[in-house]
Amino acid sequence: MEILGIDVGGSGMKAALVNTETGEMLTKRHRIPTPKSRTPKAMADVIAQLVKHFDYSGPVGCGFPTVIKKGICKSAGNLDPSWLGVDVDKLFEEATGQQFSVINDADAAGYAVMNHGVGKGLEGLVLIVTIGTGLGSGAFFNGELLPNFELGQIPYKGFKKIETWAAGSAMEREGLTYKKWAKRFNKFLNIVDLIVSPDHIILGGGASKDWAEYKEYIIIDTPIRPAQLKNHAGIIGAAMAGSIIKVIN
Repeated sequence: MEILGIDVGGSGMKAALVNTETGEMLTKRHRIPTPKSRTPKAMADVIAQLVKHFDYSGPVGCGFPTVIKKGICKSAGNLDPSWLGVDVDKLFEEATGQQFSVINDADAAGYAVMNHGVGKGLEGLVLIVTIGTGLGSGAFFNGELLPNFELGQIPYKGFKKIETWAAGSAMEREGLTYKKWAKRFNKFLNIVDLIVSPDHIILGGGASKDWAEYKEYIIIDTPIRPAQLKNHAGIIGAAMAGSIIKVIN
């Protein structure tokens, strides 16, 4: 199946056509910066531009950077507060005329990693942590998704959520070296390890491709590895979510 997958991030919104059976991206990804306002209307306009860029008609899968339940945004996350309660499926369908399946972005990345990446065949509790504007987390138990496992929202010291302090965006915002940032990220991983005791941790998102730059500073008992899908897991997994629509309909 050739499905359009869209990965919505805090800094960029990316899309590509994907063969959902093989996990292969059939086109180069097209990226448009996320509007600074991060409001529903502004971001829906970008979604429409992405669909138009590929001259695409059909089901669309979309990874979205916050908690999504039955298409409804349950937390604004790093977006504008007006997202809370929005039917994201309906909003994007009205903007494009296409049928959408919107899921949490880390869950989308997890689908790709577990079906077409290093997570394939892993048993037990597997966490996929996406490193970007925030810290997304997708959880799978014996290959089955546990949706909306938002570990980046854990409060930490004076921060409302630990991702403000330890996400990739903190490194950029504060001009941190990989060593200084990695010590923060390692703290996050050890808290996660203590709370949920995963069997495996897989790193995705923008910073995962630079694993060699900071892996020596990550000290944790749980086996950890990069996703090896570069920064494309979100797009591939989103397309897989879109393929579910096609099967059902």
